[in-house]
This record gives sequence, C-alpha cells and structure tokens, in this order.
Amino acid sequence: MTRSRIAIAAVFASLLAVAAPAAQAQTPGDGTTAPKASKMTTRERINDMMSKWRQNRPKLAACRKDARKKGLAGDDRWFFISNCMEKS
Repeated sequence: MTRSRIAIAAVFASLLAVAAPAAQAQTPGDGTTAPKASKMTTRERINDMMSKWRQNRPKLAACRKDARKKGLAGDDRWFFISNCMEKS
C-alpha cells in the first residue's frame, strides 16, 4: 500500500515538473503576455516583398526556379524566395 502511494506521488511530481517549465516559458517575467511571432504572410507583406523583388528580376527568376526545383509551396515557398533574395 505504501509503495503504491509513493509511486503515485512520484508520477504526480514528475507531471508537475514537466508542466511547470512550459507554463513559465509562455509568460515573460513582468506578468504580461507576449504576442507570439507568426510566420504567416499577409497580403501587405507579400506586396511589399514583390515590389522590392521586381527591381532585381534576374535574381527573382533564379530564386523562383530554385524554389520550383525544391518543390516548395505556400508560405515555405515565399520564405525560401525571401531568404534567397536577401543573400548577395
């Protein structure tokens, strides 16, 4: 009986130890909740990127070709092209 109680207590203690760091990582130290950074692209951001990229069409064409070769689609494709265009 005592062993089973100790085992149950150990399980609860391990669950609490796992859950506590995750809860602390979500909130900053000052008590406010920080907004999560999102990798989702917005229409405005895409339009800004495209207007900058159109100034360097040969590089854009090469980056798009590389993205097509890798088979990227959606946001992955946009972020790949964005990183490619930032490289010199």
